[in-house]
Amino acid sequence: LTLPQFVQLMDNFVGEDISLPTVKRLTAFIKGEYKQTEEEKIKQREKVHRMSHVAQRKQLLEALFEKWDSKACGSLNLEEVIAVLSTFKGHMGKEALMEAKEQLCSRYPQLSKVGKLSPKAFQIFLELIASKFTGNEDETIDSLVRFLTTSVEQSHTKSLQSSARRKWLQDIQKAAETSGTSMEPVYKAVIEALSQDMEAHGDNKRISAYIALLEENRLSPEQGQVLLRYVACTADDAPYILNQVLHRDMKGVSFAAIDQGKPIYVPRVQHHGNIHFWNSDRSVEERKGSLLVLPLYDVHWRVFGILGLDTLRDQCHKSIFLTHEITFYEGVCHAFSKAYHHVCMQENVLQVAVTALDWLYPRTPSIHAVTTYLVAPGKDKNYVLCKVITMDNTGQKEVHRSPVVLLREENLLRDYLFKCTDSSEVTLTSVYGEHHIAVPLHDLSRQTVGIFDISIGQHKKLPPQEQKDLQKMLKMAQAACSEILQRSLEEREPTQVLEAERVADVRHAGILFHRFMLQELRECV
Repeated sequence: LTLPQFVQLMDNFVGEDISLPTVKRLTAFIKGEYKQTEEEKIKQREKVHRMSHVAQRKQLLEALFEKWDSKACGSLNLEEVIAVLSTFKGHMGKEALMEAKEQLCSRYPQLSKVGKLSPKAFQIFLELIASKFTGNEDETIDSLVRFLTTSVEQSHTKSLQSSARRKWLQDIQKAAETSGTSMEPVYKAVIEALSQDMEAHGDNKRISAYIALLEENRLSPEQGQVLLRYVACTADDAPYILNQVLHRDMKGVSFAAIDQGKPIYVPRVQHHGNIHFWNSDRSVEERKGSLLVLPLYDVHWRVFGILGLDTLRDQCHKSIFLTHEITFYEGVCHAFSKAYHHVCMQENVLQVAVTALDWLYPRTPSIHAVTTYLVAPGKDKNYVLCKVITMDNTGQKEVHRSPVVLLREENLLRDYLFKCTDSSEVTLTSVYGEHHIAVPLHDLSRQTVGIFDISIGQHKKLPPQEQKDLQKMLKMAQAACSEILQRSLEEREPTQVLEAERVADVRHAGILFHRFMLQELRECV
């Protein structure tokens, strides 16, 4: 137990109406009766040491990845890393390298196709190499890190450029983490990152930028099974591009970039012959400039859209995209993908909560209200709680697309919600005579990602059957959330049990709740 968990356990155990002398007797009893054997102490120390060691290694390898990823593109070229590592410890090192590469490609099948290492895959690759050598694995890791650190050098100018670009990419992720389930702040952060980079490192070229996402083509499948819908763009281009749809049978290179899984660069659009021009007000003579289309990948390296940039608004005929700019745009694609899927994950968790509350309401008339919160980063490494769903005793629900934010220092009467978040344990309390049960939703490392605040009015506890149904709902909601989070892992391909889960929209998250309910029913029969 962590300290907040222990305090919460004791708080739940003694309740609210216990006297101070009784608390003191309980404290004295625990101090006197709690014993730890020498073996338990050693195991605990070993566990703490192991956790600290894992955290330090992760930090060390993340710093190394960042140093290698000097252009802030979010991934490393596998063959480039192998080329450098092939000189580590001579012939023995080459053997270890080839064995590790084989294991890595077995773990990440997409690697052989895309040849890109994410930060996590990079860490696993180095750990696999170190495991092939005899002797202390930590010392081998340290040797690898020193070797790779000295193999990459950066000029001061490039270092400053990389630092600025990394900050803009972090702003994209921050927008996702603080926007609830809205994509608009993320789109805005992407366009700002591109504009700021062009101003600082791109000779102030005037660019147009746009994001288009793949959708199933339900209205006109004869034009292709999927279409591209333009969901964001630079402000000047909004009247011509925003919400437009590109089909496979229309002019353009976007679907070629999607099919090939590689960026397509057209340095002179006027000479290409297969470019779709959205702005019909622009004359043929003005249709000059460069075009770059980059595919957007998910964590499993499947394409789900494109990022496009062009210089048609720039009157300078030498407006071309340089290599360092294109590499940064790949980093923007990576940052956007991470942010986009974080918002999708939040949306899916929200959908699970909505489905769970719909299931719960007719079975628990004693529950007065349920409020659902999501945990989001705040200032100075603190966190805030975002109110996303409220349900009253009539079953009426309100989903807050722009979440109401709760700060700890401004909500003393709701401090039990923050205690629940800190301990990631159920918290019981009474506010103005109204009893509340705060129940956390955990991520895969048991950190709190959301909270159900359940008000049961004047009742100190629910009737037995209602309590049983509440526990069942909470268990299934947690199982569904864990499945959603598991699907976001690089090494895990999504598994679908029910046919309805194959529907490619957010509804499948709610279906997950019913899938786990059905599976438990089958196990009970």
